[in-house]
Amino acid sequence: MAADRRGRPRRRTPYRRIAGDATGGTRRRVGAVVRLLTALVLAGGVYAVFAPAARAQEEPRFSGAAAEGEALFNVGCITCHGRSAGGVEGRGPSLVGVGAASVEFQVGTGRMPLARQEAQALRKPPQYTDEEIRQLAAYIQEIGGGPVVPDTVEQQLDDADLARGGELFRINCSQCHAFGGGGGALSSGKFAPSLYPASDRTIYAAMLSGPQNMPVFGDSQLTPEQKADIIAYIQQVVQEGPDPGGFNLGRYGPSTEGLAIFLVGIVALVFASLWIAGKS
Repeated sequence: MAADRRGRPRRRTPYRRIAGDATGGTRRRVGAVVRLLTALVLAGGVYAVFAPAARAQEEPRFSGAAAEGEALFNVGCITCHGRSAGGVEGRGPSLVGVGAASVEFQVGTGRMPLARQEAQALRKPPQYTDEEIRQLAAYIQEIGGGPVVPDTVEQQLDDADLARGGELFRINCSQCHAFGGGGGALSSGKFAPSLYPASDRTIYAAMLSGPQNMPVFGDSQLTPEQKADIIAYIQQVVQEGPDPGGFNLGRYGPSTEGLAIFLVGIVALVFASLWIAGKS
């Protein structure tokens, strides 16, 4: 046995102990690898559980008609109404919450897209097809909700009461649109348009959305049945009804008709007076 400098015998480490330490280190490394693999497997399982939700968030917000409407909006409307229809100050208001009824009225009557900024949007030929208008309406409806023109308008008109519709029209509509539906002037360069080219869905959409200076007639102000009565009266009496006096003169009201009668009568009297003076 070897001795150290002081003459004491030097102990040797047994071979088995060294081998045991090496085996323990190997086991620890193997255990660490196993624990790492277990953690990776658990993380993968958790990801697999929540991955569908993550993929769902990455999918487009809209589908079908609304997605097509978003594409149309980003081409023709985003300049004035901004991204996601949030509005642009000085150009166009927010469309969030206006509903499909507003789109059906404004775009369906050609008032939008607006040609230029002025006191009131004018009716003109529509720039979009009926299918494109439906897609735009679906997009605006999905981003904020709002009033929608029901698909049962025509069925409601079959059971409409013309007498009650005429009474409701005179109470709620004639002040601006005149008794004959020819429209009339308002303040600040605005006016109530004529009702003659208006379809049933256009009138219904106007009552729901309240465009320009027109008030909103929701279901709490006028029930769907009362709206149908007014629309039936406008279409069957105002638009298609005969004129007892012959010429309607645009149906702008008694002032226009009185002025026309006065001018025609004065001219006739002047010529009659000249003819009598010439004969005498």
